[in-house]
Amino acid sequence: MKKRTGMTLIELLVVLAIMVVLLGILLPAVQKVREASRRSQCAHQLAQISLACHTYHDNTGSFPPGYMAFSGIDATATTPGWGWASFLLPYVEQEVLYRQVIFARPIEDPLNVARLTAISIFLCPSDPNVPAAFPITNVAGRLITEAAPISYAACLGSGEPDESPGPKEGVFYRNSKVRLTDITDGTSTTIMIGDRAWSHAMAPWSGAVNGGIVRAGPLNAQRSSPAAVDPAPNFPCVESNSINGTACSDGSLDQFFSQHLGGVNMAFADGGVRFLHQQISRAVLAALGTRAGGEVVDETDY
Repeated sequence: MKKRTGMTLIELLVVLAIMVVLLGILLPAVQKVREASRRSQCAHQLAQISLACHTYHDNTGSFPPGYMAFSGIDATATTPGWGWASFLLPYVEQEVLYRQVIFARPIEDPLNVARLTAISIFLCPSDPNVPAAFPITNVAGRLITEAAPISYAACLGSGEPDESPGPKEGVFYRNSKVRLTDITDGTSTTIMIGDRAWSHAMAPWSGAVNGGIVRAGPLNAQRSSPAAVDPAPNFPCVESNSINGTACSDGSLDQFFSQHLGGVNMAFADGGVRFLHQQISRAVLAALGTRAGGEVVDETDY
């Protein structure tokens, strides 16, 4: 009698079925591990950005402005527009690039080619398929300039970023120069900078491009909504009213948002980074966004 040297078709199908089941079990676990690693890397980057903010404060006496705008008749204009991230360049190992920025000229000025340089520390690892640069247009769709993206935004407070001159509740706003001593609510309960994925709201690290419109990113649930546009102050700064919102027709472009599962990473004024879950109450999040609102927030609240 001959010995069998191979597998029957039925045996092969059984093995394949077992492999499919195992893959179905293992793949989600692998994806969770990968996302946990990406979230950890994001938190590390925000910790470095927070340290850069404090080093800037040590050298200048205040945190950088949310964005820099010349005073004039039009209080809604954002020229030259350079935002908090551009002022941090020397403190995130981008001294050479910082020296290329002409801060007296608008971001979109042809001489300011520094705006086109992609900077890895400003890009969340969980923010997928972010381009090296992207077009920024006005409300009519006319191209103003192109610029390199960012996955983070500074906290303006709980008010609207497009209000002029704005409520000035947070650590960052138009021409802000907030000092640590101005954060009377406590540095451990005051948000500075957090996730706002480029795939959710397309923004540049350079700042508030004058006349530019923040548009919904490729993964925004409201991308096709005509209401999903916001004015230039929303490029560098957002409100602290919701996390990972998807229901509003405006796309929640002016809110914190990430591609992390269940919440966002936030850098606080004490230098710490914490993960805030998207189920956080609006009242608590609004309180965390103000620097001197007099609210009492306990860490157990979030």
